[in-house]
Amino acid sequence: MNEITKTKIISKILNKTYPNIKVPLNSRNVFTLLISVLLSAQCTDVNVNNVTKSIYIKYYKPEHFVKLGRKKIERLIKKIGIFRIKAKSIFYLSKILVEKYNGKVPKTFDELEQLPGVGHKTASVVMSQGFGYPAFPIDTHIHRLAQRWGLTNGKNVTQTEKDLKTLFPKKSWNKLHLQIIYYGREFCKARDCYGLTCNICTTCYPKRKKPIKTIKA
Repeated sequence: MNEITKTKIISKILNKTYPNIKVPLNSRNVFTLLISVLLSAQCTDVNVNNVTKSIYIKYYKPEHFVKLGRKKIERLIKKIGIFRIKAKSIFYLSKILVEKYNGKVPKTFDELEQLPGVGHKTASVVMSQGFGYPAFPIDTHIHRLAQRWGLTNGKNVTQTEKDLKTLFPKKSWNKLHLQIIYYGREFCKARDCYGLTCNICTTCYPKRKKPIKTIKA
């Protein structure tokens, strides 16, 4: 099966399975989306949403977090992994937004990636889900599934992003990356399927017999 046929099959199954997709992280505005994505590193979206649902009622602007200070931010997010490091990033990130960007989240990858605690994946999520700019954030699920589906060699997340952007039309990226995440959580799990049992794997590789070993992100 060639790559064009394979990508069409994958897109068809994903669109049928998830015709309407919801952003998994709850947020009040682009700034709180940025904070939630930062908090989600080494933490589940469910846990982040549980912690932030009470925070964002009162605190939803960079100015609010600057006024809170690092120690109070730590107390607010202490149920989240590596909370001290994240609190430090949130405080200094908020300070930069207030002092340099008039309290607004910048709309370019370069500016976002210069903020404390913000890497390329976080910037991609904000650009995609916050500003609607075509981007393809690569998380552990997407990196794993892209390998199982034969869309990348899995050398690293940078290569996976490059390969997926080449294979799928730009207009589909913002919805597609979320569809793959949900599919990876529900059907093609890390400790399940292994490239052998889910609908996409069996459709694209009906003769596959051995589990697929993937390189972790």
